Amino acid sequence: MSSPLFPPNRRSFLASATIAATTPFWTVRGAFAEELTRTPAQTEGPFYPNKLPLDTDNDLLIINDGITPAVGDIAHLTGKVLDARGNPLKNAVVEIWQCDAKGVYLHTGDSAEKKDQQDKNFQGFGRFVTGKTGEYYFRTIKPVPYPGRTPHIHFKIKQGKKELLTTQLYVKGDPGNEKDGIWKSVRNEKQRDAITVDFEKVKGSKTGELAANFVIILGVTPAE
Repeated sequence: MSSPLFPPNRRSFLASATIAATTPFWTVRGAFAEELTRTPAQTEGPFYPNKLPLDTDNDLLIINDGITPAVGDIAHLTGKVLDARGNPLKNAVVEIWQCDAKGVYLHTGDSAEKKDQQDKNFQGFGRFVTGKTGEYYFRTIKPVPYPGRTPHIHFKIKQGKKELLTTQLYVKGDPGNEKDGIWKSVRNEKQRDAITVDFEKVKGSKTGELAANFVIILGVTPAE
């Protein structure tokens, strides 16, 4: 489970998550020579957890102090939350949720009929509060297809009582993207590219861990 970039101990992992988030998969130097491509809003979908788990931290592979990890390709998901001018957003709550490796969401509308199929060791939902640099970090699994959908991870960004953005992340190069109506609903090519990211192998990882970076630029509303 461990990798050269991230500590194997869960306690040290949680304590150093903010440090891990600063791994330079992306930097802002030279990124704003042109107008930023704002992240498009997308549907929340039916499976935002209707009952949040007791564990809502940023490690979706281990629930509380469990010792059995979730099934799936380990993915280190980093990024930043920026405003339309490229300024980092501090104290933004980044929430993610996704189906497990067996295609089951943490929602009774989905899991009630798939109890025997569900990966009980996958947290399914996580939160991270950004610091002054706007960075976030999650340890999760590479998303898998869900019936009728290409692989994706749901994102919701909040600050205080305000919901700033709901969107989805997609896997670059996945053949299911071109058949996915929600992915294709983003007509602007730059915006569509902005929510479609690479999951690259972590150098030196002996277990095939992956890394992905998703920069979120606020400013687009559903009305736009």
